[in-house]
Amino acid sequence: MNKKQREPREQTQRGTTPTRADVLAYISEHPEATKRDLARHFDLKGTDKIALKRMLRELMDEGDVKRGRGKKLRRTGDLPEVTVVEVIDVTTDGELICRPAQWDHDGKPPRIILAPGADKAIEGPALGIGERILARLKPTYEGYDARIIKRLGANVQKTLGVFRRMGKHGGRVEPVDKKARHEFAVADIDAGGAADGELVVVEPIAGRALGPRKARITERIGRMSEAKTVSLIAIHTHGIPDQFPQAVIDEAARAKPAKLEDGRVDLRKIPLVTIDPPDARDHDDAVWAEPDEDPANKGGFQAIVAIADVSYYVRPGSVLDREALKRGNSAYFPDRVVPMLPEHLSADLCSLKEKVDRAIIACHLTIDAGGRVKKHRFERALMRSAARLSYNEVQDALDGRPNDKTGPLVEPILKPLEACYRALTKARDKRSPIDLDLPEHKIELDDQGRVKSIGVRERYDAHRLIEEFMIQANVAAAEALEEKRTPLVFRIHAPPSDEKLAALSDFLDSMKINLPKNQTVTTTILNRILAAARNTPNADLINVIMLRSQSQAEYSPNNIGHFGLALRRYAHFTSPIRRYADLIVHRALVRAFKLGQGGLTDSEIDHLERDAQDISAAERRAMAAERDSTDRYIAAFMSDRVGAEFDGKISGVTRFGLFIRLAETGADGLVPVRTLGREFFNHDERTHALIGEKSGLTFRLGDKVRVRLEEATPLTGGLRFELLEGGKPGTPMRGQAPRKDVKQGFKRGRNRRR
Repeated sequence: MNKKQREPREQTQRGTTPTRADVLAYISEHPEATKRDLARHFDLKGTDKIALKRMLRELMDEGDVKRGRGKKLRRTGDLPEVTVVEVIDVTTDGELICRPAQWDHDGKPPRIILAPGADKAIEGPALGIGERILARLKPTYEGYDARIIKRLGANVQKTLGVFRRMGKHGGRVEPVDKKARHEFAVADIDAGGAADGELVVVEPIAGRALGPRKARITERIGRMSEAKTVSLIAIHTHGIPDQFPQAVIDEAARAKPAKLEDGRVDLRKIPLVTIDPPDARDHDDAVWAEPDEDPANKGGFQAIVAIADVSYYVRPGSVLDREALKRGNSAYFPDRVVPMLPEHLSADLCSLKEKVDRAIIACHLTIDAGGRVKKHRFERALMRSAARLSYNEVQDALDGRPNDKTGPLVEPILKPLEACYRALTKARDKRSPIDLDLPEHKIELDDQGRVKSIGVRERYDAHRLIEEFMIQANVAAAEALEEKRTPLVFRIHAPPSDEKLAALSDFLDSMKINLPKNQTVTTTILNRILAAARNTPNADLINVIMLRSQSQAEYSPNNIGHFGLALRRYAHFTSPIRRYADLIVHRALVRAFKLGQGGLTDSEIDHLERDAQDISAAERRAMAAERDSTDRYIAAFMSDRVGAEFDGKISGVTRFGLFIRLAETGADGLVPVRTLGREFFNHDERTHALIGEKSGLTFRLGDKVRVRLEEATPLTGGLRFELLEGGKPGTPMRGQAPRKDVKQGFKRGRNRRR
């Protein structure tokens, strides 16, 4: 209970409908109150009781009040008098700082203090960090004072690591997370039979003992050679929640399919189709287009982008909503997906299954012959997917190689979609979004989950078709909400900073390419540079450096436009199954166009800035985990090829060595600078090069090299190479003549002992 809640308030006249402030104040003072208690306290009858019921529903929708067991009401954020708390810190004065063991509300949890010596009345060793206690709380100005009722034991915070046995008395667990500062000591009795080198989950044992923190092994996952451990390491290392609380699963299980009677428009006769990768785990978007019959829009199209109506099922303030916000997005790995929503929603009710009625928010687009969107509108509807198609199937069909499924769809569905896409590309080309050509890893697993092959993912026009339809729907959502002056979360992308542009200019100068000075750099200018470099030996290099010059896209309620897409306004609307940002935009559309229940609440609007920051951070977390998982899969795949030789290119230059990307698999690894020779190498940041101080031998970003794989470490995802050939002669930095052995570049004897 905060200070404002404890201030004296005027007594509401009995027999009149109380204000929201009166109701909130009463619930704060009586945290176990029911609706009947409120009606009795304020002496409400008849229609006043109905008004109270409506007010309570609004307060719960907005997250200010929650309902517990037995219909008891509680002010969100208030703690009950008796609750479980967890020790999180010990001050120099001996005070134990605690937090609630359960905290599902917005904002930081209140500060709970256990006075020095308060644990002397209980048996056992002194309380330490990680201990849980049942406590009686007394509100204070800064939070709560706590008094111990019962000791409950250690918390359930878990850490993933590798068990290293040390004799008969147990061993140590080395955390997989590179940022972890401490190992855990595990007694033999707490080892659970784990073998040396096994991947395990440990749970800290409470206490303040000297030395490594004690822990017990609670789960044995298996050895690093087992396929399932690879993505689990990334998930645990980056703290991605991968288990849904039972309350979330239960709430999802209670959801029922939406019906036409919910006020939806019937679009089930429109032949909308889903087009996704063959291994897609969810299908949240469908598309349709046909030539516009309006004479005023000659050569134009009518199109629909249909998106799963997740906002109908996931309501603001619900346990489903809080869990989805905590996750921020789904995370995708070669062997699994960690979804934002439970499977009953993500893979069933919100997945646009073939020939099954599904709830959607439909974006209707009127597109002219030049690919410009002239009009758009949004509605809640019911659709029935005409077909579930893959990118490969659609591309083959459009290239004249249809199969039994796509053959009947080519003329009525696929060709109109393609024609509409061709129109959209005209407007896109005029807009000139930055056109980077960056390969994407494709990891194929066998039936046992082991890496079968690693290559580069192919991209078809079918991919670009869907991307362009999604971009137009996202733009339409942002425009529609701006017109309605409804707050939302934009997808923003700032232009490159002055520092990054200066670095890019310096690099391009070294390549004899001019980046215009004294004028605003646009995507059109950058695309000219990329186009000029295409089909040249430096194309890959320039694409990589151009990418590094870009800012990182993020979410924000404050629109600054999207530089990379060359758009003034842009919002993610098309993937609410896997991105919380899209769910916010759906709710904003429901609110703006009065489409029914589940709209954006005033409370959510108040927290848009904070939520945008949180989901931006969650996106970065998922990307890092996915990247780490890929690195570990590649390291596991390469571990059987230690000693083999490969061709590659220098993909990164640092003062401590060269990063090499292999031509065969796209795998990245390090050549340490200490292995390049006995001389000192200077790191030239401007030209992205390492230059030998005496010899002038130069290793530059993009140079072709040949390397030998010396080490592959699946635990960390690291590869270490030895350079065999590469580099170019250059001018010595001390004015000496180049050494004879580097006039043709670096070449190491193939047969020397390793």
